[in-house]
Amino acid sequence: MTSKPLTFTCAADELAYYKAENKKLKKINDALIYRIEEGGGNQNVAYSVFENSVHLSHQVNIKTHELNVALKDLQEVNKQLLHANHVATQAKQRFSDAIESINQAFVLLDDKGKILLLNTRFEKFWREFKFYPKAGDNYYELKSLAKSKGIILSLTPSNNNQSIYHLNNNRWFQLTERPTSDDGSVLLFTDITDLKQAESERYERAIDKQNKLLQGLIDNLNQGVLLVDAYGDIQVWNKEFLTLSALDQLSKRKLNTITNIKDAAEYTELLIDDIPLDNEFQQILSNEKVIQIEHHRLTNGQTIKTFVDITNQYNYAQSLRESETWLRTITDNVPAMIAYINKNKEFTFTNKAYNRWYNPQNINLVGRDLQTSKLFNNYERLERYVNKALTGELVSFESKEVNQLGDEAYLLKTYVPNFNHQQEVDGFFVMITDITERINTATALQNAYDDLEIRIQQRTTELQEEINIRKHAQSNLSLAKREAEQANESKTKFLAAVSHDLMQPLNAAQLFASSFTSRISADQKNALVHSIKNSLNDLENLIVTLIDISKLDAGVIQPDNQVFQLNSLLSNIANDYETISQAQNISFTFSPVSANVYSDSMLLARILRNYLSNAVKHAQATHIHLYVEEHEEILRIVVSDNGKGIAKNHLAEIYHEFKRLNTRSDAHNSLGLGLAIVDKIAKILSHKIGVQSTLEHGAEFWVDVPIAHNQSATKSVLSMATPIESQAGQHAWVIDNDPNICLGMATLLTQWGMHVTTATSLTELKEKVNVAEDHCDVLIVDYHLDNNKNGLDESQYINAMRTKILPVVMITANFSQALKEKTKRKGIRLLNKPLKPLRLKMVLQNL
Repeated sequence: MTSKPLTFTCAADELAYYKAENKKLKKINDALIYRIEEGGGNQNVAYSVFENSVHLSHQVNIKTHELNVALKDLQEVNKQLLHANHVATQAKQRFSDAIESINQAFVLLDDKGKILLLNTRFEKFWREFKFYPKAGDNYYELKSLAKSKGIILSLTPSNNNQSIYHLNNNRWFQLTERPTSDDGSVLLFTDITDLKQAESERYERAIDKQNKLLQGLIDNLNQGVLLVDAYGDIQVWNKEFLTLSALDQLSKRKLNTITNIKDAAEYTELLIDDIPLDNEFQQILSNEKVIQIEHHRLTNGQTIKTFVDITNQYNYAQSLRESETWLRTITDNVPAMIAYINKNKEFTFTNKAYNRWYNPQNINLVGRDLQTSKLFNNYERLERYVNKALTGELVSFESKEVNQLGDEAYLLKTYVPNFNHQQEVDGFFVMITDITERINTATALQNAYDDLEIRIQQRTTELQEEINIRKHAQSNLSLAKREAEQANESKTKFLAAVSHDLMQPLNAAQLFASSFTSRISADQKNALVHSIKNSLNDLENLIVTLIDISKLDAGVIQPDNQVFQLNSLLSNIANDYETISQAQNISFTFSPVSANVYSDSMLLARILRNYLSNAVKHAQATHIHLYVEEHEEILRIVVSDNGKGIAKNHLAEIYHEFKRLNTRSDAHNSLGLGLAIVDKIAKILSHKIGVQSTLEHGAEFWVDVPIAHNQSATKSVLSMATPIESQAGQHAWVIDNDPNICLGMATLLTQWGMHVTTATSLTELKEKVNVAEDHCDVLIVDYHLDNNKNGLDESQYINAMRTKILPVVMITANFSQALKEKTKRKGIRLLNKPLKPLRLKMVLQNL
């Protein structure tokens, strides 16, 4: 029987097994010997037993030998085991010493996260937080528990199997994790708190430096800056903000307590809170400063608010708007049609007269193309003149046109190119005059000439008287033709010259306006405003002169001859020019006269004022004398000066248009039309005028006026007015279809102390006042109103309802003699546009 070979897991187990077997065999051997010794009665049995004992003894010896061999092998194995155990213990101790010697916390985990080995630094790391890890604990459960208790504030993964731990004791650790061959892990915790603090301090120093640079930058901005976060807490402000908001007037202690925008809002009237974001607006403070406020929302929820003092710009813009309104008022009241076309053939400006003819629907023409605007039925004919003007050529031509309302008229059109500083054409001015009456007159004369020629040919053999009539008619026709040609040539010269003179004050005003910047002083700005005002006054005087020449050439002005006291007229004029002369360091004398004359006092005054203005501005005199000489049935009114005089070869030229004989520095203020206007007015009045002069010995300008014998004189309309205070407290009603004129009239009359009610129509006035019962001292009404209404009818309607008739002052750009006579019959004072405030004052004071 063979036994199964024994296997042992280790030498100790094998040794224990053989010791037990040896003990068992020894016990069996002792039992057999005892039986033999005690049981000797049966010899065979004894021998058998002995034999068995010998056999057993042999087996025991074999087993004992095997046991001894096994024991020897076991001792050798045990020796090797002890050596291996010593080596392992030594290696373990060395490994333990190694992990204890490193300055990082060390832990070795198996594949389940169970702690196999850790050093004292790891134990100390967790001991600070009342955790006591040991071998066999699960590391991941430990970390999860630390997170739940708030020990680990944050965990930031990084590259190369590293993570950054931020603990609640404000310490930072870097975890480095490496896998082992049996799927476990080795973890190293490195304390990087000092490194993080150094980095944080370096970052804070850099941020602080940047903040100082940024604060220095915004403190030097010329606008206030305020940065607030999403909760309204103030992050940044600068000195300009503190100044504009008046927070710099608070004590430093009080200022340091302001941390929120709502706190700051309690100490300033500046609107810094509760304002719609992403918006900009202007705020006028109680100290009359104007602040531009802008809000900008940032992507991080913060808001930047900027505050800029734009008081000067605001005031300048307001002044320019008023100047623009005044300029528009002037051009809108000129009877000529005026427009400006840019180099792209687009409208940039049109006045009322132009719109009234070409644009009755009052469509906004600015930016509209000439051709596509469809205002002209004959644009193909006009285009060649437009192209000539855009090449820099002055163009003047006549055109027969029918407007959209069916009205037919003959128009004299002049295109004046506008050159920029580079002498390039930027566009051209359009100036159109209605010459229908002149054309009709010329046509009638031509027809009369044709008819007369036929009749003379038929009656040549009949009567010499008819021949004389024909000659006379032909002479008149030639004279009329020459006058028409001269008028046309004069008008062309006038428009060519006036285009430059009109542009001078306009260009000056633009240059002064463009000089407004925040970098110039207040005195310089006041000087610029004064210069702009002077330029606009020059422009107004030029346009008034243009109107006068147009009226005189068109035959609109008709004399209103009356008998009046000449001394009353001359005294008023002398009083005015005595003051003007003194301002120019010129002495002025006047010799009174006692006589009545027959003339138009207004037109005669215009002649004398032009004479006196010419003497003051151009004679270079130190003394001017106004006196009267009697010559039979006329009185010669003389204006003499002791100036440079006029050469004989120039005496015949001084009454020509645009003729300027002296070259004083202020000559640009005159068109050279003053004496030309005198000549035209004298022809209307049938008064003789003249000049006597010797070079370097002064000059005498005179006009002859017929004496009125045995006729009573009417009161002069130019008598001295009562003081302006007489208007204070009076009530005035103003009707004008232009709201801007209503506003301007209200402002002017209010400055004179009057109570003013304005309306754009009678209907609107009736909504504001009871026209039949309410108190009023004067009604000021425009002649041309909307909806085919006119001021004459509206004023009669109002006075028909009242028990006490209201004095009426009518203002119009209509210069017709018919309207003048109609208003005179009805007792209405008529004033023509453009209206001067002084003229209105005089009329109101004499009502």
